[in-house]
Amino acid sequence: MADNASSPYKPKVVSVDSILDKLMLYAPFYEKMIGDYRADVYVKGKVNIKKKNELLRFVPFMFKMEKNVRKYIVESSSDLHFTAPGIYDQKLKACLGTVKNMDDFGEEIADYFHIHVYSATLFHKKLLSPLAPNGRKYYSYRIDSILVNSGKISYRIEFAPKSPSYQLVHGYMILSNDVWSVREIYFAGRSEYRFFDNLIKMGDVGADNEFLPVRYDVNTTFRFLWNVVESHYTALLNYRSIEYQQVQHRYKKEKKIYDLTESYTLKCDTNALSVDSLPFKKMRPIKLSREEEQLYKESELRNDTLMHKIPFETKKWTVFGQAGDLLTSKYSVNILRMGEIKCSPLINPFLLSYSGNDGVSYRQAFKYNRLFSGDRLLSIVPKVGYNFKRKELYWSANSDFDYWPRKKAAIHLSFGNGNRIYSSDVLDELESIPDSIFDFNKIQLAYFRDLYLNFSHSLEITNGLTLNLGFSAHKRTAIKSSNLAPIDSLIPDAKVKNAYVSFAPRVRLDWTPGQYYYMNGDRKVNLHSDYPTFSIDWERGIKGVFNSSGQYERLELDIQHQHSIGLMRSIYWRFGCGAFTDQKQMYFVDFVNFSKSNLPIGWNDDIGGVFQLLDRRWYNSSRKYVRGHFTYEAPFLLLPHIVKYTRNVLNERLYASALMVPHLKPYLEFGYGIGTHIFDLGIFVSNVNGEFSQVGCKFTFELFNR
Repeated sequence: MADNASSPYKPKVVSVDSILDKLMLYAPFYEKMIGDYRADVYVKGKVNIKKKNELLRFVPFMFKMEKNVRKYIVESSSDLHFTAPGIYDQKLKACLGTVKNMDDFGEEIADYFHIHVYSATLFHKKLLSPLAPNGRKYYSYRIDSILVNSGKISYRIEFAPKSPSYQLVHGYMILSNDVWSVREIYFAGRSEYRFFDNLIKMGDVGADNEFLPVRYDVNTTFRFLWNVVESHYTALLNYRSIEYQQVQHRYKKEKKIYDLTESYTLKCDTNALSVDSLPFKKMRPIKLSREEEQLYKESELRNDTLMHKIPFETKKWTVFGQAGDLLTSKYSVNILRMGEIKCSPLINPFLLSYSGNDGVSYRQAFKYNRLFSGDRLLSIVPKVGYNFKRKELYWSANSDFDYWPRKKAAIHLSFGNGNRIYSSDVLDELESIPDSIFDFNKIQLAYFRDLYLNFSHSLEITNGLTLNLGFSAHKRTAIKSSNLAPIDSLIPDAKVKNAYVSFAPRVRLDWTPGQYYYMNGDRKVNLHSDYPTFSIDWERGIKGVFNSSGQYERLELDIQHQHSIGLMRSIYWRFGCGAFTDQKQMYFVDFVNFSKSNLPIGWNDDIGGVFQLLDRRWYNSSRKYVRGHFTYEAPFLLLPHIVKYTRNVLNERLYASALMVPHLKPYLEFGYGIGTHIFDLGIFVSNVNGEFSQVGCKFTFELFNR
């Protein structure tokens, strides 16, 4: 321990446990003390590209770099609005820098300046804070020194993870005596694909900003396939208003307010004002260094040089280079008055996924958005994917036009090709086969290709209650193949047409009680709810409309909910059932909620609400089903003590699923999964009618997708 010899005060001997007891006692109180604040934020960022190769093109957040330029600088001035319990809303007012396209720069850095020091988690629940109530379970602490300044005592406490993990950080914090508030905290670790360290300085004891940060100094290092990019950011906050929360009586029932518009009134303005260097000088709270001024001068010289005419040969090679960029780089094209097109690289290995049943799949999506007056939005999303195991190409196009965004009134149109399916003619024969001898591999099924068109209109009747009206149309064409007999041995008298058309009006009702939301201009944006979402989906197949054949009625019920149960832990559950009834002639059992996704994606898709090992033929084998799913997620579940292999693990999950259909009474599936910065991996085991069935896995690349 160190002491200031000039001070007449001789500190008492204290233990780290006694200090932590006080810290853990006061931290939850300080976390809830601030209810709202508004501040001016100045950010200055410098980027140094230490190592670079062509693979850097695959990084989606990387701005477009100039040839032979390694160092860049960017400055910004923003309005920041915070509302408890953890809503940060930032609006960019002005920016200046040497990066050509400001839209590609720095959006992912904002989380480093949205730190609630007394919160139990950091970066939106991605990291566990050393100030968490259960912090001593994962961190070790020690008193590094005792500091005395003008008779005021503060303690420098160092902390480090007990087991290496990217969910934990190491560093130190300086605590003031008596009030036990944080004066300064430094922590370092890894967040997603960056190594970082963050030094946060808080306001002075007794000041209005005592419990709020006034300065951030952030260093980050990004390493990716022999590329190294180093960044340094400084953020200064000047508070215009600070509101403290009123303490509610513990027995007083507080009426919940679901409209959080006051917390989201700023939002990020993508059309932020860019200003010249001369007026920006008045906005800087700190002067530029000589090195930073030199970066601006060098950028001006490069811009002057580009004003000269480019030789024809150079232009020719530039065209080839731009064509290559479409294959290996993400791009965002703003078409004047016609909208914006976004796409990830067309050649991107990180869009591959693998599962034991479906093999290797590749997916790609394009996005077109156009914003009209009154916050009306047109969105068109074409998707394409290929399954290498089944040699099937999937494509779809989904379009939405939000013409009355305040009431979430929209028109939806989607079309594409679905999964290959067999007809209802075989259902009775399949159900008549005894369970003991039933084997799909011994049955030849007549398969059909599916081309679908869905049209609907949605309207939010009241907050959380949405009505969707429309129709669903399918054209299913028989597949002629020597391996797939058009008529299987079970139904020798069946007469199968070459193509079948179906047309069905459809009604869907979704209800989420207690739906939180905010208004972004005229647009209503739903957030979350403490209650599950209930849905009922009904459609009626009508014979004769547009040459449709067959008649049926489909009804499905679904309930699902994701709920946080503590620090970085959550559960997800889903229950559903459905049936086809009132059927006449041949039709196709094609449920909406109980279906096989032809190109599933990663950790945050329906991995917890689908069956990973269930053969796709079972999805169309019965006119009715009952299913349930349960998922538990936590960062330190089973592997915290296996240090060598758990440092990269961000989350762990346990899965349990059950299904009831004929011949599967029940089908059970259990799984365990891990999520990392680069990939997600799940191992699953299935049980059929009380007997072990198979083991399989699912693997997806998740780099830059979280």
